[in-house]
Amino acid sequence: MEKPKIGVFTGTFDPFTIGHANIAERALKLFDKLIIAVAVSKLKHTDAEIDQRLNDIKAIYQDENRIKVIAYSDLTIDMAKRENADFIVRGVRSVKDFEYEREQAEINRRLSDIETILLFSEPGLSSISSTLVRELKFFGRDVSEFIPKKK
Repeated sequence: MEKPKIGVFTGTFDPFTIGHANIAERALKLFDKLIIAVAVSKLKHTDAEIDQRLNDIKAIYQDENRIKVIAYSDLTIDMAKRENADFIVRGVRSVKDFEYEREQAEINRRLSDIETILLFSEPGLSSISSTLVRELKFFGRDVSEFIPKKK
C-alpha cells in the first residue's frame, strides 16, 4: 500500500478566514491528509489565544476526517518532519507574500527534503487578511462574512 500524501498548512490563523479555508479546501484535492498547523509565535501579535484558534478551526472541519488541527511552537520544518509531512502548503495573496514565501521555501528545502507548495488566492479573496479582519473587529465591525461558518 502506498504511503498517504500529507500536506501541512501553516499559519497563525488569527483569525482563520475564508481565504484560509479556500486554500485548505483546495489543498485537500492534492493530499490524502491535510494538517492545519497553528503557530504559537512570539514574533507575531495575536489577539486570540491558541486554544481558541484551534477550537475555531476544529469546529469548521469537525466532519472532515482528512483534516487534523494542531498547534506548534518550533520551526515549521521541524514540525513538518515530526508530522511526516510530504509538503508544506502556503497561501499567496500578492507579490509581497510571494517573495516572503519563496525565501521560506528555499530555507526549508535546504534544511530538509520537504517541498513547499504555494497556492494563489482566489481573486475575490486576495484582499482578505487576518490583520484586516482583526482591525475591523477591533473597531466594532461585523466580520462574519470573512470567517468560515462552523459546522
